[in-house]
Amino acid sequence: MMVGVLCALGLLLLSCGGEELRTENCSSAVSIWTDLGITAEHTPEHTVTGDHLQVCVQERTCCTQEVEEKLSERSKHEFEKLVDEASEDLRNTFVSRHKRFDEFFLELLENTERSLNEMFVRTYGKPYMQNAEVFQGLFSELKRYYTGGNVNLEEMLNDFWTRLLERMFQLLNSQYLITEEYLECISKYMDQLKPFGDVPKKLKSQVTRAFIAARTFVQGLMVGREVANRVSKVSMSVACVKAVTKMLYCPSCGGLTAVKPCRSYCLNVLKGCLANQADLDPEWTHYIDAMLLVTERLEGPFNIESVMEPIDVKISEAIMNMQDKSVQLSYQVFQGCGQPKPSGMRRSARGVSDVFSTRFKPYSIEELPTTAAGTSLDRLVIDIKEKLKLSKNFWSLLPEGICQEEHVAVETEEEDCWNGQEVGRYVPEVLKDGLTQQVNNPEVSVDITRPDSLIRQQVMALKVMTNKLKNAYNGNDIYFQDSSDESSGSGSGSGCMESCVTEPDGSITESPVLETDRSAEHSSVALLHQASALSLILPSLTLIHHCR
Repeated sequence: MMVGVLCALGLLLLSCGGEELRTENCSSAVSIWTDLGITAEHTPEHTVTGDHLQVCVQERTCCTQEVEEKLSERSKHEFEKLVDEASEDLRNTFVSRHKRFDEFFLELLENTERSLNEMFVRTYGKPYMQNAEVFQGLFSELKRYYTGGNVNLEEMLNDFWTRLLERMFQLLNSQYLITEEYLECISKYMDQLKPFGDVPKKLKSQVTRAFIAARTFVQGLMVGREVANRVSKVSMSVACVKAVTKMLYCPSCGGLTAVKPCRSYCLNVLKGCLANQADLDPEWTHYIDAMLLVTERLEGPFNIESVMEPIDVKISEAIMNMQDKSVQLSYQVFQGCGQPKPSGMRRSARGVSDVFSTRFKPYSIEELPTTAAGTSLDRLVIDIKEKLKLSKNFWSLLPEGICQEEHVAVETEEEDCWNGQEVGRYVPEVLKDGLTQQVNNPEVSVDITRPDSLIRQQVMALKVMTNKLKNAYNGNDIYFQDSSDESSGSGSGSGCMESCVTEPDGSITESPVLETDRSAEHSSVALLHQASALSLILPSLTLIHHCR
């Protein structure tokens, strides 16, 4: 990692254990600068007084003001690259795992819908094919919910069972003229009649919890990806550039060609330069803990894989429940809604029990479909849990991670290291992490009264996402902006249960929204509007109510 930067630094720091070389001749310094791509006119052949310099102030120096400026420019570039490459593994983890989970869930939905269609065609034949749009609508809405659509899961599932009841009632009573008004009357008795037994209630609980957990977890991965991408782009202050230049390049100005910065010295420089990043760490840790909580829902009884794979069996069971008590059900409907008029057509020669006569058979082991890349949710969860745990405290440990690189600073405290002034032990103590702790940083002048605005925004995004993850862990639905409707910003029907925590009011809440663009490399993230506008529009579900 960081090969390019480390090779460049290696030109300055020729060996870990060799004695530092101080010389009055500037030829070795000029050679190093030339290898780094730094050229300057009027470079002295021998050291001169360093009073003209702003950063590398020394009694004797090989650096001109022009060289010092170019070294400062290179220091800025190299430091930014060091931070970028030090966070590369973290960013790659969130990019790749977001892509894997997203592909898995989408393929799971596709496989489930395909298997239901194949088995229902084989089991129920024409009655199913004439009403297949009811089932297609179910999966369409589930997918729309997962991809961030304004779908109230509970109402959507209730609507599916109502439509299925209406279609089956028509099939079972084809000798009557069933009007739209009559179907509306039937739907009012849904809870009382329980035509499908306990299947709708159980399935609603399982599906809602499973999809809430899956959708929120994938969005959480995306938020982590975006925060890591943005925070790793360091905005260096003038004081930070000076401190890094002094640490990395000032030794060469004085003719020291084989000396590395002291470890504690390096830590203080980086703690000052990365003070704002360290302030992200507490909220980052809360976010990681919340992500780990939701992984329990991906492993437990509401695992989306275990809920969706047998959904065809469960729906078939519900159909059989209605078929078995069709005569009693029709009688109860006639009692409540009145006797419908005869259709003028004779009832189908097929009996009531013949309409859905074939009992559904679940898959054999050999027929079970595979999901994304032939993997399983269990394997994905085990992998991401390990990665998430490793990412804890990443931002506060970033200075140590960079300074421990072999070519950046000495591995242990030594007497023969660069302390910012000369070769010798670094005396000041290493400061704690965070912006307020840098008030007396001996190496970097840090304005602790002006937190970085970009970091503050990422802190708020993590807070919002952590709140959503905790709600998802408790089975509560959460607010999402429909990524397919950019004008959506108000309305009702978030699907949020009574115990759901609403978004905090204020314009500082910027929470990424699940994108319809599934590419993990395309990392632009939409932000939510103000919390007062974060409500959803219930989908208007319309199905054709006629069956030949």
